[in-house]
Amino acid sequence: MRRIAVLLIGWILLTGWAWAGPTFGVSFPDTPYATLFHGTRHGFTAPEWDLKGKQQVQPGTAGILFDRDNSAIGRFEVVLAGTDSCTARLDMAPGHFAADVARMASPAARMDNVLFALDDPTHYFRIDKGRRDMSAAVLKPGAKGQLLDRQGRQAGLFRVIAVAEHHSIGLVTNIAQGVFNRDIHTGEIQNYVDQILTGLGVVNLSYLNLIMLVIGCLFIYLGIAKEYEPLLLVPIGFGILVGNIPLPLQIFDAISIYMIDPLTHEYVFNTTTNSVLGMIYFGVRAGIFPPLIFLGIGALTDFSAMLSNPKGVLLGAAAQIGIFATFLGALALGFSANDAASIGIIGGADGPTAIFLSSRLSPNLIGPIAIAAYSYMAMVPIIQPPIMKLLTSKAERRIRMKPGRKVGKLEKIMFPIAGMIVTCLVAPGGLPLLGMLFFGNLLKESGVTGRLSKTASSALLDICTILLGLVVGASTSAQVFLTPRSVLIFVLGCFAFAVATAGGVLFAKLMNLFLKDKINPLIGSAGVSAVPDAARVSELVGLAEDPNNHLLMHAMGPNVAGVIGSAIAAGIFLGIF
Repeated sequence: MRRIAVLLIGWILLTGWAWAGPTFGVSFPDTPYATLFHGTRHGFTAPEWDLKGKQQVQPGTAGILFDRDNSAIGRFEVVLAGTDSCTARLDMAPGHFAADVARMASPAARMDNVLFALDDPTHYFRIDKGRRDMSAAVLKPGAKGQLLDRQGRQAGLFRVIAVAEHHSIGLVTNIAQGVFNRDIHTGEIQNYVDQILTGLGVVNLSYLNLIMLVIGCLFIYLGIAKEYEPLLLVPIGFGILVGNIPLPLQIFDAISIYMIDPLTHEYVFNTTTNSVLGMIYFGVRAGIFPPLIFLGIGALTDFSAMLSNPKGVLLGAAAQIGIFATFLGALALGFSANDAASIGIIGGADGPTAIFLSSRLSPNLIGPIAIAAYSYMAMVPIIQPPIMKLLTSKAERRIRMKPGRKVGKLEKIMFPIAGMIVTCLVAPGGLPLLGMLFFGNLLKESGVTGRLSKTASSALLDICTILLGLVVGASTSAQVFLTPRSVLIFVLGCFAFAVATAGGVLFAKLMNLFLKDKINPLIGSAGVSAVPDAARVSELVGLAEDPNNHLLMHAMGPNVAGVIGSAIAAGIFLGIF
């Protein structure tokens, strides 16, 4: 305990010393800047200070700015000279702007045409020395530090590029997400220890991040301890942990999935840099992973139960009422048509389909929609039984069904071919999903492509599931996920799933009014596409009433039909919107 106490005290003292750097005020003038190429090789010099902080004897190189008509429209002065490039301040004549500059010339450097590139003016700021301890020894070219907002929170990083008595200049090297130059109030020079501390995630850890870390641990617990869809919840849960580790500004762009839109101030996907997670997440945004997963699902699926009793197709179709009911409900709550369609598809209880549709229609909602879809898939054993028991009588739950007929090999081979043609003619937007689903099933049933079928159903499916689950979880950054909109999506998703379950059960009861051989209504709940969990729930609820009444194979028919039904619904939405 004594050692721990000493370490804690040392850490506190070290932290306090490291952050006790000199502070100063900052201001962002309208003065534009430009980068001049070839620097000191062409005779460019800094006006008062060189790169080592020593005063220069000769004045800074100056020059003239010309427009496309070769008219002088201002002048420039070098403020920092480097070996290969330098920074110059532009002083524009009234009525002229930096964008009008077509050519620079420097009589002092004997150059008629200076190669240059205009810089973003918001990246440069003037330094007010502020406290007395801001000496030239501390404030020198190359010194690094952090920018602070009015609450003293870290808002960005900077580097000093020029030091003078009245107009020292800093260059912003990184801005925190959601922060703009108008929010920056002061700056602080950092020492090496301070720079190390800013790289620690714990420094920027917020209570929102802590909430998401707890949720991630909960997903992992449910997957391991309760075995609720472990192949999905474990990768997603760990991905949530990955996505909610606060990233320091120095490495944020290189790792994060998100960035801040400078116009809307909203989180958008990072498309400006090749971030590590962003490159993997591209497979989600581009809709690559879901079709590949459907390929593996098709190679695993046996459609015999559905083919032996085609009435199961109707139950699978009836369960999709949850999708369209939730679509209308989301529209009524103010969601756009694209967002409402993406939210409604949660009712199909098909994670890949939900991800595929939202990546096409509502990319910014992929995270909440995917988490909701997979969450409800995992909670099938919890959500469905109360609804099934509420809508059925004890006698209905005891109904025994006749075994289905035997399906021939030719029928199994012809079904994926005919199924693909028919379903894609009805909903061509679902071709990437339906086409891959039936292609995978053809590989399985043909009997001559065993190696391809094995690869699709094992290695390929597992790889895509791992990557999809991990980056979907990582996309649930607290700033994106913990919003009222995300909570509403979860509520609507639960409503969609409940309506889909009820729709399948009630439609089975309706069919019984016209059928001689009655259907156990419990298998109607398997019309959602959570394969095979929904079918197992039908089996378990049936066995609870009659230990000798096995409904699993009967329920598999509506279950696999639900996979096709949700993909068709997604294709319809894609065709409309």
